[in-house]
Amino acid sequence: QVQLVAFGGGLVQPGGSLRLSCAASGSIFSIIAMGWYRQAPAKQRELVAGITSGGSKNYADSVKGRFAIPRDNAKNTVYLQMNSMKPEDTAVYYCNVELTYISGRYYPRDSWGQGTQVTVSS
Repeated sequence: QVQLVAFGGGLVQPGGSLRLSCAASGSIFSIIAMGWYRQAPAKQRELVAGITSGGSKNYADSVKGRFAIPRDNAKNTVYLQMNSMKPEDTAVYYCNVELTYISGRYYPRDSWGQGTQVTVSS
């Protein structure tokens, strides 16, 4: 199976930037896509950004133009570059692998780890 380590969270001021990293190891060959998700208190977990093994990317409407999901295949690492951050970006951020594709959508495995806390505040 794939093992993931997400890190890079912290406190940032509104308008600032933060870069999260997700390093993968194990059965990398089985990954068809990876995604960054976030969950704020009393809210459902939501997809923030995703990237397929072929390099196609998609973003939630709330982060389009502000976030990017670059990848370094040599390091087996996916990043979440967050710019122009807003207080509503505050959440625990998770990375996950997406192993299935059903009806036009990728689905993550049911294993989320600890995530990394991102707080946007003055």
